[in-house]
Amino acid sequence: MSVVLKVGGASVAGTADVVRELRTLGHAVCVVHGAGPQISDEMTRRGLEVRFVNGRRVTTPEALEVVRDSFRAVSAAVCAAIGVDALPLAGDVVGLEAEQMPELGLVGRPVPSQPAAVVEALGRGLVPVVSPLARGPLNVNADEAAAALAVGLGAQRIVFLTDVPGVFHEGRLLHSIPAAEAERLVGGGNFDGGIVPKLLAASHAAKSGLRAEIGATAVVA
Repeated sequence: MSVVLKVGGASVAGTADVVRELRTLGHAVCVVHGAGPQISDEMTRRGLEVRFVNGRRVTTPEALEVVRDSFRAVSAAVCAAIGVDALPLAGDVVGLEAEQMPELGLVGRPVPSQPAAVVEALGRGLVPVVSPLARGPLNVNADEAAAALAVGLGAQRIVFLTDVPGVFHEGRLLHSIPAAEAERLVGGGNFDGGIVPKLLAASHAAKSGLRAEIGATAVVA
């Protein structure tokens, strides 16, 4: 079984343990990482506007430089944590595909793809660590990129590693949520912040036949 593990920029610390556990169970693992906090902090330091629309970062050429630098730093940290089997891969170099969203600048909506370098790394027993830039280059939301890559690779499972236990609704941690219900609640404004793109990405993956989990919460078709 192949698993895509999506790691947030604030969740790097726990990556190695999860990867080790999944590989011990016999799974091939591909990691997709974000760098949200790092990018925002560095943009603020450089005096660049930080703005999001529906979970996607508005990305100018100047912001894209920060995005790329931050991805390099987070990729290095993730690879160091995983160890010698980790293989850093820049998404725009290996061929992640996305449709540009010009209203957001250099931003793309990812589409399922199967980059040869990722497939080869998995076949060699390595752990590809993929940064969510697409051809262009275009900045891609890491949650969406992970889901699109999981579908493209034909993975059986996608796991979103976060700094919270799972999805909370009305003060209660949900053990599971149907994809259609998650999309309805998101559309009704019941969630905000970083959980929104995770829920939508997990819903897309679940409806494509994958087992999708956000922490302790299963998103089911």
